[in-house]
Amino acid sequence: MTPFIGILSLDTRFPRILGDAGNPDSYHLPARVHVVEGADSTRIVIDGRPAPELVAAFRQAALDLAGQGACLITSTCGFLISVQREIAADVPVPVLLSGLTLLPFVRQISGQRPVGVLTASADDLGPAAIRAAGVEPADVRIGGLQDSELFVQTFLSSKEVQNATFDKDEMEAEVCHAAGALKMRHPEIGSLVLECGNLPPYADAIRKRVGCPVLSILDGARMLLFR
Repeated sequence: MTPFIGILSLDTRFPRILGDAGNPDSYHLPARVHVVEGADSTRIVIDGRPAPELVAAFRQAALDLAGQGACLITSTCGFLISVQREIAADVPVPVLLSGLTLLPFVRQISGQRPVGVLTASADDLGPAAIRAAGVEPADVRIGGLQDSELFVQTFLSSKEVQNATFDKDEMEAEVCHAAGALKMRHPEIGSLVLECGNLPPYADAIRKRVGCPVLSILDGARMLLFR
């Protein structure tokens, strides 16, 4: 059996372009997607834990993928940091549900300088989520895409009304604007972590805009399973 990366995906309509954490070709090893039915963006991108039935569904999907031969479990939504520890405790292979798991590492390599987090929704990424990642909220500076109509309509709306297509260059401009605004507000940040699994396609452009290291869940996967 050939090992593969198992991806827990939200139940969405928008296209998973190359670089998106939900596109198997974004990974450096073979990957397989398991869509968790009913896990609409509006039910996961919240300030708090998902509903118990959704947590159970993600846990079972992770176990199923591990049973099929997955060597690592990832996800498409960094807000699952709220259940990272409990799902990882139940699954017999490494579990990396959120780019936010990189925050303690990034703090260390940045000389304990504050870390920037670019998230799908700064309004919903509360202190509990940051603490679940293993750092204190005071050590993090957060910026989000919640004010971008294009981003919200594509990624954060209910599945039935999400954009079925979008212009990558237009989305990149929106994302880079948000990243640049975050760095301008907080020039003290030493590195930037991408919470959202839809953001890695723009990592290089973000890096050029903010002038500091930019890491995502894809980088975490490479650290765990390099070749």
